[in-house]
Amino acid sequence: MTTPKGFAKLIIVITTVSAAVMELVDTSIVNVAINTMAGSLGASVEDIAWVITSYAIANVIIIPMTSFLAELFGRKNYYLGSMILFTVASYMCGASSGLWELVLWRFIQGIGGGALLSTSQSILFDAFEPKDRPMASGFFGMGLVLGPTLGPYIGGVIIDQTEAWHWIFDINVPIGIVATILTVIFIDKKEGEVSKFGKLKVDWFGIILLTVGIGSLQFVLEKGESEDWFQSNLIVIFSLLAVIGLSGFIWWCLTAKNPIVNLKLMGNRNLAATTVFTFVAGFGLYSSVFIYPVMVQRILGFTPTLTGQSLIPGALVGLFMMPVIGRMMSKGVSPIPFLFIGFIMFAAFCFLCSGLNGEANANDFLIALVLRGIGISMAQLPLVNQAARGLSPKDMPTGIALNNMIRQLGGAFGIALANNYVSQRYAQHRNDLMSNINEGNNLFTEKLNGLTQGFIQKGSDSFTAINQAYKAIEFSVDRQSFLLSYLDTFRMLGLFFLVVLPLIFLLQSKSKVSAKELAKAAAESH
Repeated sequence: MTTPKGFAKLIIVITTVSAAVMELVDTSIVNVAINTMAGSLGASVEDIAWVITSYAIANVIIIPMTSFLAELFGRKNYYLGSMILFTVASYMCGASSGLWELVLWRFIQGIGGGALLSTSQSILFDAFEPKDRPMASGFFGMGLVLGPTLGPYIGGVIIDQTEAWHWIFDINVPIGIVATILTVIFIDKKEGEVSKFGKLKVDWFGIILLTVGIGSLQFVLEKGESEDWFQSNLIVIFSLLAVIGLSGFIWWCLTAKNPIVNLKLMGNRNLAATTVFTFVAGFGLYSSVFIYPVMVQRILGFTPTLTGQSLIPGALVGLFMMPVIGRMMSKGVSPIPFLFIGFIMFAAFCFLCSGLNGEANANDFLIALVLRGIGISMAQLPLVNQAARGLSPKDMPTGIALNNMIRQLGGAFGIALANNYVSQRYAQHRNDLMSNINEGNNLFTEKLNGLTQGFIQKGSDSFTAINQAYKAIEFSVDRQSFLLSYLDTFRMLGLFFLVVLPLIFLLQSKSKVSAKELAKAAAESH
């Protein structure tokens, strides 16, 4: 198959990266609009969280199936159809007038969006010669960094400027239309690509097991904290469904003749080790982009726009580094040092954040967030490249899809663990701080008297003033408890990155594919 050149290749890069960014933006753009959407739709914050959960569940179900669906419909047809579905669903999300209508269209949007990630990466890789695929990884890695970072910023600007939540979905429509047109004109069918619809046997049993297992697991991770985990019968039921579904899915995929997902690929040591690090990278990427905005808005008083703006410098550094690292890897530089340094940088970002206090401003986070941008670029790019390395052309789409699914699951685990850890540490810190609030503590007595006198000077009577003083102290204790719990969570994430570092040596160190490997892959693809 002849790879495209010049302008055609540039258009393919722009189209595939834009599609991936569009999909990833929608994983985080809603986070800053929760309160506005709840007020507009007359729903509780807990119920409106289903707008996030439904998208994530659909995403993580469809991603491992993308290789099979691309074979069933033809890769270009499936990519084009998914893009149209995502665009139409985005419009319908913006036009929704009720909560459950919006949740339904978000689920459909997630089905379309899940294909954009893995199929975009597969199409992009095919546009480059094998020796240049690390460069393709660099371009795709730019999307992986840009998407989750742009989401909160774009959402914050829209909410702060318009207070109209539907625009966070409507902005996908023109992008989707342009990407669809470019796909029709510039993206060719893969050599020998034909639709096998009606000819290829559909593994319905595998699809059901995958949907039940992954969907239930994602539900537990997304809703466990708000439902008080295993104190809830609902969480217990879905946990059992997750265990049964995933166990059955793994058994089926390892024993069936033509399973929906070829899990036997995980016997490739390099792919198996890569998925471990991809899980960790997804864990850190999504949990940090969740914890940081919540902390700075809830504790430090950042606006949604300022929160998003503070993430931009780190993202720009990461974007600049991606193609540079890709070019170096194309020339034969081992990906292992990049991955090692990337994880160290991410740990440094977490530890720097854990050392700040309640008076920190956006500038105080600058160095930490730049380190985060460097860490993501140096970690994600080798992992994108390593996931495809050593796989035959026919197995590459499945390997890429599995890797992307693991990244999404890592993010779901990261957010769930971070949420749970914050709650636990908040309770502990609040108890510790409250133990100091008693009449025998001179500092407390002085603080209480000073606040009381201040409220009296503002016109309150003595009884009202002392109640106001107690409430002010309680508010201060709550704020400090949450701050300390978020700092503890950053510290925990930093340790997590350091603990997994020794596993790096399980990865293959070569970044290029040898001529022997190319010949073997070519023979296996026919």
